[in-house]
Amino acid sequence: MTAPLIAVLDYGIGNLRSAEKALQKVGADARLTRDPALVADARAVVLPGVGAFGACMDALRGAGLESVVHDAVDSGRPFLGICVGMQMLFDDSDENPDARGLGIIPGSVRWIPVGVKRPQMQWNRLTVRTHDPMLVGPGLADVEGGPWVYFVHSLHGVPRDDRDVVATCEYGGTLNAVFRRDNVIATQFHPEKSGVSGLALLRNFVAGAAS
Repeated sequence: MTAPLIAVLDYGIGNLRSAEKALQKVGADARLTRDPALVADARAVVLPGVGAFGACMDALRGAGLESVVHDAVDSGRPFLGICVGMQMLFDDSDENPDARGLGIIPGSVRWIPVGVKRPQMQWNRLTVRTHDPMLVGPGLADVEGGPWVYFVHSLHGVPRDDRDVVATCEYGGTLNAVFRRDNVIATQFHPEKSGVSGLALLRNFVAGAAS
């Protein structure tokens, strides 16, 4: 099988190459890019992110990639948002109230409730709410009690439609950890840092892109 071309959006913030390398490891022709033509040719698109919501949105717009994201999502191709890349898909964030997000997942990004250390910087177990093929595909379906994945975050997404939430974790209460809206899936945790479970999720994403 030919490795599917997957565009990893390069807007200059965070360790974007870690996502690119993890996707390559599981069989993708992953390329870090800000070239709209290459993104248009890709079988799937990934939006990683590390840092502050407002700064990442400014960088994405400065790189001319906001419309590229919307075009990719509207095309129906598989689209994956990771960590702050996930948060950017929402309308807005408590972290930078004046910043406008992409509005792809209607809702807001909220602070983790008080009473626990922020950020959550640890391995935590997912509770999978639906049989989404990304989460129950090969390497994940047989993980008793839910897969362990690695988080670094102080906020989590709160969509207007709770059906957009496909997995949660427990940290000072129930936090939303994975979202699905049509062809868009978004993870608060870092698959590329989540060992066997994270690579299995990325492998499922690549398989979806290939098909």
